[in-house]
Amino acid sequence: MKKFFNNLKFVWTYSDKSIIKLLLFFVLNIINLFIVIILPLITARIIVSITDNVIYQLIIFSILYFVIQLLVNVVRYFSNLISIKIYKDVIESLYVLMGSEILKLENTELDYNGSGVFIERVTKDLEEVVEIFSWINNEITNLVKQLGKIVAMFVISPLFAVFTIFTMVVLLFVENVRIGKINIMDKSYRKLEERRSSFTSELVRGVNDIKVLNSEKSFLNKFSDIINNVNKNKYEMEKTDRNFASISEFLMNIFDFSFLLLYMILLYFKSISVTEALVLFSYSEGIYNVIYIFRDLLNDIRTFNLSSERVKELLGNKVFKKEEFGSTHLNRVEGNFEFKNVSFKYDKKKVLDKLSFKVKANTTVAFVGKSGVGKTTIFNLLCKMYEVSSGKILIDGVDIKLLDKDTIRGNITVISQNPYIFNLSIRDNLKLVKEDVTEEEMISACKAACLHDFIMKLPKKYDTVVGEGGVTLSGGEKQRLAIARALIQKTEIILFDEATSALDNETQSKVQEAIENMKGEYTILIIAHRLSTIMNADKIYFINDGRVEAEGTHKGLLRRNKNYRHLYESELKEVD
Repeated sequence: MKKFFNNLKFVWTYSDKSIIKLLLFFVLNIINLFIVIILPLITARIIVSITDNVIYQLIIFSILYFVIQLLVNVVRYFSNLISIKIYKDVIESLYVLMGSEILKLENTELDYNGSGVFIERVTKDLEEVVEIFSWINNEITNLVKQLGKIVAMFVISPLFAVFTIFTMVVLLFVENVRIGKINIMDKSYRKLEERRSSFTSELVRGVNDIKVLNSEKSFLNKFSDIINNVNKNKYEMEKTDRNFASISEFLMNIFDFSFLLLYMILLYFKSISVTEALVLFSYSEGIYNVIYIFRDLLNDIRTFNLSSERVKELLGNKVFKKEEFGSTHLNRVEGNFEFKNVSFKYDKKKVLDKLSFKVKANTTVAFVGKSGVGKTTIFNLLCKMYEVSSGKILIDGVDIKLLDKDTIRGNITVISQNPYIFNLSIRDNLKLVKEDVTEEEMISACKAACLHDFIMKLPKKYDTVVGEGGVTLSGGEKQRLAIARALIQKTEIILFDEATSALDNETQSKVQEAIENMKGEYTILIIAHRLSTIMNADKIYFINDGRVEAEGTHKGLLRRNKNYRHLYESELKEVD
């Protein structure tokens, strides 16, 4: 129970922390508990009045029962109202906080765990955490209501009440063992559920590729295997639950027979009257509800504890690693940066090996080389998406390990081969990087990105919704929209990662024109598949085996480096 109260305290910290609200919640529940204990005693008096045919007492106790029931409803209404308010406060706070924590995760955590791990925790686990106040409010009320019947039993026959308590202790012991076993199995089940959720997410996101590759059958076979594992675990958990339920039901049958024997003994020795026997029989019929309610309460506490721990794992730094930034903030970033003997390993595979180079502010620099030599890794490390294994990366002479997040990512924009465009209007996609962007700034950025004329031909112009991932836009249009976003953001450093490799020549020329419009005002880094797109770069770095093999202008590298010359000649052959 210590874990439960610690987790309850954890949830409470994300409400509005109103002491008055909390005190009122407890006061109302105490009043409710006191009332539900009295009700069985009044019910007993009503039964006695009926069997003894005492009409006057029957009327009095019936009116009293009615008034108390009304009071119960009023108290429960306000108690539930507070519970709903707490639920609203907690769910709002935790949803936003967990979303924020997911954005802080190291990319390696997302790479290795998959999205399902985090989707399950933000949806299912969070819902189960915030439901606890409602669960406790309802189930404890029902539990105490049944316990009130035991109080009435003590008044009528202490021996019968003691025997009832004995049966409850035995059954609760069985339930406690069941809960312990189910808790262990549920942890494994939730891990499998996370895998199922991740794979389902991949199915939805990758549906086009699955169709094009004609791999529906193999993908569904894999999906079927995952579902089978989930169901197998679920089956074993439910089988265990059912086995314990059978044991409980067998014990209940024995206890039912024992109750009948006890009735006969008490009646034979005239320890109770026939009327009292009827009352006891009426209460004993529903006494097993205590076990069911208590079982549900234990289940809720178990679920709450497990979900709370999983939520806290995401909010903490022990299980999932979070990004770490320094505290140094640069008010103005010029755009100079340097790699000093930078090495990087990904999953034990060396990608960069003591890489060194410098880039001056407001110059255009390109990185070329074969696939897999570490070009994209350079961009990821510069944006601090991953941590270097050794060496230093400097921005304006300051190690990025010392810089805060806004200094790094607030001054760098990456435009990839497939930039993600959100399922919003063009206007809202642009506002994501600057909420207060003016109409003039928006139009100016889109003109510089060679996109404005295209937008003006759309039915709703800037208010046109582009679909999930920008599905209604072509590759070039998405590239230019991403460029417009970068211009609005006004970052000092703009990185183009294979931005034109998949475009046709006409579209490429428009994107190239947009890049030319930015030259001299921004530090531009380009990873190029097509060397023709970076021939006018101020400097070109040829990367090979994670190192700079050669550097210079296009013409200079053609003269001095045979590997660069071979790459260029191969491209000319492809064009021919």
